[in-house]
Amino acid sequence: MASPKKNEASKGFFAAMSSGFSMFGNAMHRSVNGLLGYEGVEVINPEGGKEDAEEEAGKGRWKQEDRDSYWKMMQKYIGSDVTSMVTLPVIIFEPMTMLQKMAELMEYSYLLDQADECEDPYMRLVYATSWAISVYYAYQRTWKPFNPILGETYEMTNHGGITFLAEQVSHHPPMSAGHAENEHFTYDVTSKLKTKFLGNSVDVYPVGRTRVTLKRDGVVLDLVPPPTKVNNLIFGRTWVDSPGEMIMTNLTTGDKAVLYFQPCGWFGAGRYEVDGYVYNAAEEPKILMTGKWNESMSYQPCDLEGEPLSGSELNEAWRLADVPKNDKFQYTHFAHKINSFDTAPKKLLSSDSRLRPDRYALEMGDMSKAGIEKSSLEEKQRAEKKERESKGHQFAPRWFDLTEEVSPTPWGDLELYQYNHKYSEYRAKVDNTSDTWDEEAAKSIPFNPWQFGNV
Repeated sequence: MASPKKNEASKGFFAAMSSGFSMFGNAMHRSVNGLLGYEGVEVINPEGGKEDAEEEAGKGRWKQEDRDSYWKMMQKYIGSDVTSMVTLPVIIFEPMTMLQKMAELMEYSYLLDQADECEDPYMRLVYATSWAISVYYAYQRTWKPFNPILGETYEMTNHGGITFLAEQVSHHPPMSAGHAENEHFTYDVTSKLKTKFLGNSVDVYPVGRTRVTLKRDGVVLDLVPPPTKVNNLIFGRTWVDSPGEMIMTNLTTGDKAVLYFQPCGWFGAGRYEVDGYVYNAAEEPKILMTGKWNESMSYQPCDLEGEPLSGSELNEAWRLADVPKNDKFQYTHFAHKINSFDTAPKKLLSSDSRLRPDRYALEMGDMSKAGIEKSSLEEKQRAEKKERESKGHQFAPRWFDLTEEVSPTPWGDLELYQYNHKYSEYRAKVDNTSDTWDEEAAKSIPFNPWQFGNV
């Protein structure tokens, strides 16, 4: 089992993340020289070797004329952060927004329930890190979610007793804030992505902060995920890899888990594999963890050298649930549930992602209408901004407040937002009304996230 050595845990937060960052430099490089006249296009086949890069380059979802045109348009952005500066064609989108994608982390929320109920502090980290890893199967999808409109929200109920809320709190730079809660835990996140476009791939850095509070003992967990690389954006079949380290720290006790996501090697060697340890506050390994982020995670007690304890067994902490076969967008059953109104609360907010006309058109398979609706929403967003600025108003989120706290990250400082509990008050009032409410009533709500709605 390839895993971090125990003395690597003492390097600290930034050293650990720098290690993950450097993984990008160790990725496989297979350039297709002279491919259709494009010199140095890097194409990587995760199931193949260097010699088949040119054959791989001709595959993918793009028509040749669209691919060539898009390549010429995107070349000027090489080396740039393209998080919000590029208008992208609908062909690469999935019928979901980034706010909904944030909610996918709640699919296996029962693992956080188990962490809260657990007496063993190290097993708490086993369950909590397994929860954090479980979403990577969903994150490997190669379709891009829609960027949320400023003020857009997503609400989810009817899953594990959880109330989940996310809101787009900033447009430039794009930032989202989220809060989830049930009887066992609270989850709070400020999400911001930084990217570096490399031509046929893009590096994605998670400049965000994720905190989980386990309610029974008030334990606070801090999650730092590994960076991600999206390969073959234009030439070849797009695929995702997340080489580097995931660190889950118990801020209450000082215990932590350090898990290493293996980079994909030749012919897929190491792809999906995750290995590492749970350490105590003295940085001694207590439990080893191993598995694949697209399959399952297991754990076993270990000695101070990181070797399995004699007589102990490898036990499973998490396993991927059954997924639909041949799904167009590679959705899990839970992803479909997120898009449905089965998880919508009574009197859905008009700013909810489900109500976006471009998202819904794409879900119905009308790509042309989705493109038109997407352009219309973007135009309305620009009009709302112009009207707001003409009146001297500054945008303010409804459900989250900007704090004075700034969190340092390896890729820049992060302004933090916190849940202001106004949504809980609003939801309590709405849920206590006797008004009838059904799916058809929800679908008829016009999408409107704008504070100045006369657009």
